[in-house]
Amino acid sequence: MMNDKESLFQYLLLLSDNAMILGHRLSELCGHGPNLETDIALTNISLDLFGEVRNLLQYAAKVKGGDTTEDSLAFLRIEKEYRNSILVEQTNVDFAYVIVRQFLFDVYHHLILDRLQKSTDEQIAAIATKSIKESKYHLRFSTEWMKRLGGGTDESHSRLQEAVNHLYPFVNELLVPTDVEKEMAEAGIGVDLKTIEKPFYDTVNQTLVQANMSTENLQQRYAQGKNGRHTEQMGYILSELQFMQRSYPNMQW
Repeated sequence: MMNDKESLFQYLLLLSDNAMILGHRLSELCGHGPNLETDIALTNISLDLFGEVRNLLQYAAKVKGGDTTEDSLAFLRIEKEYRNSILVEQTNVDFAYVIVRQFLFDVYHHLILDRLQKSTDEQIAAIATKSIKESKYHLRFSTEWMKRLGGGTDESHSRLQEAVNHLYPFVNELLVPTDVEKEMAEAGIGVDLKTIEKPFYDTVNQTLVQANMSTENLQQRYAQGKNGRHTEQMGYILSELQFMQRSYPNMQW
Protein backbone atom coordinates (compact mmCIF):
# COMPACT_ATOMS: atom_id res chain seq x y z
CA MET A 1 0.00 0.00 0.00
CA MET A 2 1.52 3.33 -1.07
CA ASN A 3 1.38 6.44 1.04
CA ASP A 4 -0.11 9.62 -0.43
CA LYS A 5 3.31 11.06 -1.31
CA GLU A 6 4.44 7.94 -3.15
CA SER A 7 1.12 7.67 -5.00
CA LEU A 8 1.44 11.27 -6.19
CA PHE A 9 5.02 10.58 -7.28
CA GLN A 10 3.98 7.51 -9.28
CA TYR A 11 1.10 9.40 -10.86
CA LEU A 12 3.43 12.17 -12.00
CA LEU A 13 5.68 9.53 -13.58
CA LEU A 14 2.71 8.03 -15.38
CA LEU A 15 1.75 11.42 -16.81
CA SER A 16 5.29 12.32 -17.80
CA ASP A 17 6.44 8.99 -19.22
CA ASN A 18 3.82 8.83 -21.95
CA ALA A 19 4.87 12.25 -23.20
CA MET A 20 8.59 11.52 -22.80
CA ILE A 21 8.65 8.22 -24.69
CA LEU A 22 6.45 9.56 -27.48
CA GLY A 23 8.58 12.70 -27.61
CA HIS A 24 11.66 10.51 -28.01
CA ARG A 25 10.02 8.51 -30.80
CA LEU A 26 9.22 11.75 -32.63
CA SER A 27 12.78 13.01 -32.12
CA GLU A 28 13.99 9.98 -34.08
CA LEU A 29 12.21 11.46 -37.11
CA CYS A 30 14.10 14.75 -37.16
CA GLY A 31 15.38 15.11 -40.72
CA HIS A 32 13.26 12.20 -41.95
CA GLY A 33 9.83 13.77 -42.45
CA PRO A 34 8.06 13.41 -45.80
CA ASN A 35 8.54 17.13 -46.43
CA LEU A 36 10.22 20.05 -44.67
CA GLU A 37 7.05 21.49 -43.16
CA THR A 38 5.95 18.15 -41.68
CA ASP A 39 9.45 17.38 -40.48
CA ILE A 40 9.54 20.66 -38.55
CA ALA A 41 6.01 20.09 -37.22
CA LEU A 42 6.86 16.65 -35.81
CA THR A 43 10.04 18.00 -34.23
CA ASN A 44 8.11 20.86 -32.64
CA ILE A 45 5.54 18.43 -31.23
CA SER A 46 8.41 16.47 -29.71
CA LEU A 47 9.77 19.65 -28.12
CA ASP A 48 6.31 20.55 -26.77
CA LEU A 49 6.02 17.12 -25.16
CA PHE A 50 9.46 17.40 -23.59
CA GLY A 51 8.52 20.80 -22.20
CA GLU A 52 5.57 19.20 -20.43
CA VAL A 53 7.79 16.33 -19.29
CA ARG A 54 10.27 18.71 -17.69
CA ASN A 55 7.55 20.44 -15.70
CA LEU A 56 6.13 17.13 -14.49
CA LEU A 57 9.51 15.58 -13.63
CA GLN A 58 10.69 18.68 -11.80
CA TYR A 59 7.59 18.41 -9.65
CA ALA A 60 8.05 14.65 -9.26
CA ALA A 61 11.64 15.18 -8.10
CA LYS A 62 10.44 17.70 -5.52
CA VAL A 63 7.82 15.26 -4.26
CA LYS A 64 10.34 12.40 -4.05
CA GLY A 65 12.97 14.52 -2.32
CA GLY A 66 16.51 13.51 -1.48
CA ASP A 67 18.97 13.68 -4.35
CA THR A 68 16.31 12.94 -6.98
CA THR A 69 16.38 15.28 -9.98
CA GLU A 70 14.44 15.60 -13.22
CA ASP A 71 17.48 14.18 -15.04
CA SER A 72 17.79 11.13 -12.78
CA LEU A 73 14.10 10.40 -13.28
CA ALA A 74 14.31 10.84 -17.03
CA PHE A 75 17.53 8.92 -17.65
CA LEU A 76 18.46 6.65 -14.76
CA ARG A 77 15.42 4.52 -14.02
CA ILE A 78 15.36 0.87 -15.06
CA GLU A 79 12.81 -0.31 -17.60
CA LYS A 80 10.17 -1.59 -15.18
CA GLU A 81 10.10 1.79 -13.42
CA TYR A 82 8.78 3.59 -16.50
CA ARG A 83 4.99 4.02 -16.54
CA ASN A 84 4.28 4.80 -20.20
CA SER A 85 1.65 2.90 -22.17
CA ILE A 86 2.63 0.33 -24.77
CA LEU A 87 1.12 2.50 -27.53
CA VAL A 88 3.72 5.25 -27.35
CA GLU A 89 6.73 2.93 -27.49
CA GLN A 90 5.67 1.45 -30.83
CA THR A 91 8.22 1.96 -33.60
CA ASN A 92 8.19 4.50 -36.46
CA VAL A 93 7.43 1.89 -39.12
CA ASP A 94 6.38 4.52 -41.64
CA PHE A 95 4.60 7.86 -41.74
CA ALA A 96 1.19 6.22 -41.40
CA TYR A 97 2.25 4.52 -38.15
CA VAL A 98 3.60 7.82 -36.85
CA ILE A 99 0.31 9.60 -37.56
CA VAL A 100 -2.00 6.90 -36.17
CA ARG A 101 0.05 6.58 -32.99
CA GLN A 102 0.09 10.36 -32.63
CA PHE A 103 -3.62 10.72 -33.27
CA LEU A 104 -4.68 8.07 -30.77
CA PHE A 105 -2.43 9.56 -28.11
CA ASP A 106 -3.47 13.14 -28.92
CA VAL A 107 -7.15 12.43 -28.36
CA TYR A 108 -6.38 10.82 -24.99
CA HIS A 109 -3.81 13.45 -24.02
CA HIS A 110 -6.07 16.40 -24.76
CA LEU A 111 -8.91 14.92 -22.70
CA ILE A 112 -6.57 14.18 -19.79
CA LEU A 113 -5.14 17.70 -19.78
CA ASP A 114 -8.62 19.21 -19.98
CA ARG A 115 -9.66 17.36 -16.80
CA LEU A 116 -6.36 17.95 -15.02
CA GLN A 117 -6.93 21.70 -15.21
CA LYS A 118 -9.45 21.10 -12.40
CA SER A 119 -7.04 19.02 -10.30
CA THR A 120 -6.98 19.81 -6.59
CA ASP A 121 -3.20 19.78 -6.92
CA GLU A 122 -2.41 23.33 -7.98
CA GLN A 123 0.91 22.43 -9.60
CA ILE A 124 -0.63 19.70 -11.78
CA ALA A 125 -3.49 22.03 -12.71
CA ALA A 126 -1.03 24.75 -13.75
CA ILE A 127 1.02 22.34 -15.88
CA ALA A 128 -2.15 21.08 -17.58
CA THR A 129 -3.38 24.61 -18.28
CA LYS A 130 -0.08 25.47 -19.94
CA SER A 131 0.22 22.22 -21.91
CA ILE A 132 -3.35 22.00 -23.22
CA LYS A 133 -2.75 24.95 -25.55
CA GLU A 134 -0.10 22.92 -27.35
CA SER A 135 -2.14 19.70 -27.27
CA LYS A 136 -4.90 21.40 -29.26
CA TYR A 137 -2.46 21.96 -32.10
CA HIS A 138 -1.12 18.40 -31.86
CA LEU A 139 -4.62 16.98 -32.14
CA ARG A 140 -5.53 19.20 -35.07
CA PHE A 141 -2.31 18.22 -36.86
CA SER A 142 -2.75 14.47 -36.45
CA THR A 143 -6.49 14.57 -37.21
CA GLU A 144 -5.94 16.41 -40.48
CA TRP A 145 -3.26 13.93 -41.52
CA MET A 146 -5.54 10.99 -40.68
CA LYS A 147 -8.12 12.37 -43.10
CA ARG A 148 -5.55 13.21 -45.77
CA LEU A 149 -3.96 9.77 -45.74
CA GLY A 150 -7.26 7.93 -45.46
CA GLY A 151 -8.78 9.88 -48.35
CA GLY A 152 -5.65 10.01 -50.48
CA THR A 153 -4.23 7.39 -52.80
CA ASP A 154 -4.86 3.66 -52.61
CA GLU A 155 -1.39 3.24 -51.12
CA SER A 156 -1.82 5.91 -48.43
CA HIS A 157 -5.20 4.42 -47.52
CA SER A 158 -3.87 0.87 -47.27
CA ARG A 159 -0.84 1.94 -45.23
CA LEU A 160 -3.04 3.92 -42.85
CA GLN A 161 -5.35 0.93 -42.42
CA GLU A 162 -2.36 -1.29 -41.69
CA ALA A 163 -1.22 1.16 -39.00
CA VAL A 164 -4.72 1.28 -37.50
CA ASN A 165 -4.84 -2.52 -37.46
CA HIS A 166 -1.62 -2.64 -35.46
CA LEU A 167 -2.01 0.34 -33.13
CA TYR A 168 -5.72 0.64 -32.36
CA PRO A 169 -5.73 -2.54 -30.22
CA PHE A 170 -3.41 -0.80 -27.74
CA VAL A 171 -5.79 2.05 -26.85
CA ASN A 172 -7.65 0.09 -24.20
CA GLU A 173 -4.65 0.37 -21.87
CA LEU A 174 -4.94 4.15 -21.89
CA LEU A 175 -8.45 3.95 -20.46
CA VAL A 176 -8.06 1.12 -17.93
CA PRO A 177 -7.00 2.70 -14.63
CA THR A 178 -4.14 1.40 -12.52
CA ASP A 179 -4.47 1.41 -8.74
CA VAL A 180 -2.54 4.68 -8.61
CA GLU A 181 -4.86 6.31 -11.16
CA LYS A 182 -7.89 5.19 -9.16
CA GLU A 183 -6.41 6.57 -5.95
CA MET A 184 -5.53 9.91 -7.52
CA ALA A 185 -8.97 10.23 -9.12
CA GLU A 186 -10.68 9.57 -5.78
CA ALA A 187 -8.48 12.23 -4.18
CA GLY A 188 -9.47 14.77 -6.85
CA ILE A 189 -5.88 15.03 -8.03
CA GLY A 190 -6.06 12.81 -11.10
CA VAL A 191 -8.57 11.98 -13.81
CA ASP A 192 -11.36 9.45 -13.51
CA LEU A 193 -10.73 7.59 -16.76
CA LYS A 194 -14.37 6.55 -16.98
CA THR A 195 -15.26 10.20 -17.67
CA ILE A 196 -13.12 10.32 -20.81
CA GLU A 197 -13.94 6.91 -22.26
CA LYS A 198 -17.02 8.01 -24.22
CA PRO A 199 -15.57 11.28 -25.58
CA PHE A 200 -12.37 9.42 -26.47
CA TYR A 201 -14.11 6.78 -28.56
CA ASP A 202 -16.57 9.29 -30.01
CA THR A 203 -13.71 11.46 -31.29
CA VAL A 204 -11.58 8.56 -32.47
CA ASN A 205 -14.41 6.76 -34.24
CA GLN A 206 -15.67 9.92 -35.94
CA THR A 207 -12.22 10.59 -37.40
CA LEU A 208 -11.73 6.96 -38.40
CA VAL A 209 -15.01 7.08 -40.32
CA GLN A 210 -13.95 10.32 -42.03
CA ALA A 211 -10.64 8.66 -42.93
CA ASN A 212 -12.46 5.60 -44.32
CA MET A 213 -10.82 3.35 -41.74
CA SER A 214 -12.31 0.17 -40.28
CA THR A 215 -11.77 -1.29 -36.79
CA GLU A 216 -14.01 -4.27 -37.38
CA ASN A 217 -12.66 -7.49 -35.84
CA LEU A 218 -9.79 -5.68 -34.13
CA GLN A 219 -9.37 -7.14 -30.66
CA GLN A 220 -7.87 -5.12 -27.82
CA ARG A 221 -4.44 -6.36 -26.73
CA TYR A 222 -3.42 -7.11 -23.17
CA ALA A 223 -0.98 -4.36 -22.26
CA GLN A 224 0.55 -3.44 -18.90
CA GLY A 225 3.03 -0.72 -19.76
CA LYS A 226 1.57 1.55 -17.08
CA ASN A 227 2.49 -1.13 -14.55
CA GLY A 228 6.04 -1.38 -15.88
CA ARG A 229 5.67 -4.35 -18.23
CA HIS A 230 6.96 -3.22 -21.60
CA THR A 231 7.71 -4.64 -25.02
CA GLU A 232 11.23 -5.33 -26.24
CA GLN A 233 11.10 -1.94 -27.98
CA MET A 234 11.45 -0.20 -24.64
CA GLY A 235 14.93 -1.63 -24.17
CA TYR A 236 16.08 -0.14 -27.47
CA ILE A 237 14.54 3.22 -26.56
CA LEU A 238 16.30 3.35 -23.19
CA SER A 239 19.64 2.26 -24.59
CA GLU A 240 19.62 5.37 -26.76
CA LEU A 241 17.85 7.69 -24.34
CA GLN A 242 20.12 6.86 -21.41
CA PHE A 243 23.47 6.40 -23.16
CA MET A 244 25.06 9.75 -22.34
CA GLN A 245 23.96 9.85 -18.71
CA ARG A 246 25.09 6.30 -18.00
CA SER A 247 28.36 6.63 -19.93
CA TYR A 248 29.31 9.94 -18.30
CA PRO A 249 27.71 10.05 -14.82
CA ASN A 250 27.02 13.51 -13.39
CA MET A 251 28.11 15.10 -16.63
CA GLN A 252 27.86 18.89 -16.69
CA TRP A 253 27.65 20.93 -19.90
